Amino acid sequence: MGGIGYNDFVNKPWQPKYNITSQLARWLMEIESVRVIVAHTPLSPAVEAELRQRARIRATHYSTRIEGNRLTLEQAEQVIQEKRFAIQGRERDVREVRNYWEALLRVEEWAAQGKPLTEDLVRRLHALVEYGNRAKPTPYRDGQNVIRDSISGGIVYLPPEAPDVPGLMASLVDWVNRAQKEQIPVPLIAGLAHYQFVTIHPYYDGNGRTARLLATFILHLGGYGLNGFFSLEEYHARDLENYYGALSVHPHHNYYEGRAEADLTLWLNYFVGLLADVFRGAKGEALRLKNSPPVPVPEFLRRLDYRARIVLGLFGKHETITTTQVAETLGLSERMARNLMQAWVEQGWLLVADGSRRKRAYKLSEIYRQ
Repeated sequence: MGGIGYNDFVNKPWQPKYNITSQLARWLMEIESVRVIVAHTPLSPAVEAELRQRARIRATHYSTRIEGNRLTLEQAEQVIQEKRFAIQGRERDVREVRNYWEALLRVEEWAAQGKPLTEDLVRRLHALVEYGNRAKPTPYRDGQNVIRDSISGGIVYLPPEAPDVPGLMASLVDWVNRAQKEQIPVPLIAGLAHYQFVTIHPYYDGNGRTARLLATFILHLGGYGLNGFFSLEEYHARDLENYYGALSVHPHHNYYEGRAEADLTLWLNYFVGLLADVFRGAKGEALRLKNSPPVPVPEFLRRLDYRARIVLGLFGKHETITTTQVAETLGLSERMARNLMQAWVEQGWLLVADGSRRKRAYKLSEIYRQ
């Protein structure tokens, strides 16, 4: 294929083709309205934490399920909450769930830190999805990848050739950064980045999961994370036919024979319309919980001061925490944070998890962990 001038697709900047239909404009306005309403809906920290946790678990389960993961929602929740939980014969499924969970937490963390989208961030994200926390950023594929029908074995999609992938990925990242500066609506940027990533298919495996996390990152980074109260992945998984159908914007299976310059309006109608549904549901849940009777707070939680409660929230993402994390979270010096944590150990709600390290690690006592 290399001699037919396909590099023309790579050498010019990616400029997605789409139209803002009247329906698409209405969905964008609704999403904006919901974002404002949820931001101004007062919820207790405990309720917010519960909504966020449930959404993360569903996102992890359904995104991995799309790719064939065989764990149930209940099993996925156990995998996430119990570090040593294992299922005989389902080791890969367990690993996929754990990796996606860690990647989702990292995506939220990067967005909160305001990290820009770069190719290195994409490679790190894929490494988390495929190989876990300690993996180095993964290079793009070095050979051809073919997506086949699982039943017939026929070619469903033939992505671009490996030599073209670096240029196409650089162009995608460049477009996202330009679109953010030009203030293109964030839901459109997230949807188009999702589409182009799976279209380029830069890796042999993990492309779908990484694309969905990439869209989540862009939404959070642009202020459309909705406090983490939603799971877009669940909606994709519940209607896979429409999800895959919307991604097939051109009838030809070859990237170079139409996919590269296809009109993406239909995909955006699917993605933004679905996002409006998801936001609508999250708004309803937030308003319902706002008006529900307050949950009694146990006495041992009421005893914690505001700084202790903030630090308690760190354990929603980490099994153990360090003095450095607490110092950064509370805006204190490490010496002051160290003194605070020693006092909390004496109070009995923190325990020393590992005192042998240079930066001592702490964990929750059993009652607070539950």
